[in-house]
Amino acid sequence: MLREVCVENFTNVPELIAKGASRIELCDNLSVGGTSVSHGVAEVTINYCHSKNIKVMAMIRPRGGNFIYRKEEVEIMKRDLVHLKQLGTDGVVLGCLNDNGWIDEEAMKTLLHLAEGLEVTFHMAFDHIRPENQFKAIDWLVKHGVNRILTHGGPLHTKIEANLVRLKEYINYANGRIKILPGGGITNKNLSLITSELQIDEVHGTKIVE
Repeated sequence: MLREVCVENFTNVPELIAKGASRIELCDNLSVGGTSVSHGVAEVTINYCHSKNIKVMAMIRPRGGNFIYRKEEVEIMKRDLVHLKQLGTDGVVLGCLNDNGWIDEEAMKTLLHLAEGLEVTFHMAFDHIRPENQFKAIDWLVKHGVNRILTHGGPLHTKIEANLVRLKEYINYANGRIKILPGGGITNKNLSLITSELQIDEVHGTKIVE
């Protein structure tokens, strides 16, 4: 079982790896769902994790709030992505939407081009895509080479246990073409239930190791 632990700075990374974290999602400001980290945090964390053979997925997000970004914000994301790639991140975590409840295709294509050679996770912006468009969104992300989708399976205020049916639908529809990575409310207490119900081998959370 691959346990991707979400952290908002370097402080707890050594302890989390020692306790079984097998991949790190690195971001800042978890209280708003995560934003891009500073140069220092990124460089130290990436170097430390690589010394332990642990991959790092770096968040590319200029602010909290919605996932509809102005041109200038996309420029910020482009620069952050290039910078983190130069620092040696193994992958990036990002997602851009438009105001119609769909993927901002132009912004995403630009970012995905810059991310070539990295793993890419489309983050929980996916849960803000209109439900009737989400299966079509899986197809779009597969077509454009995204590796995984981080999703709660529903609104974040709901318990993830209540979203297992929807998550199974995503997994069945993806059919191995892209990894569905459940997150948001998975802990070491409910981990075995969720993994057995969904038959998955990767999970994401802040509290999934002891």
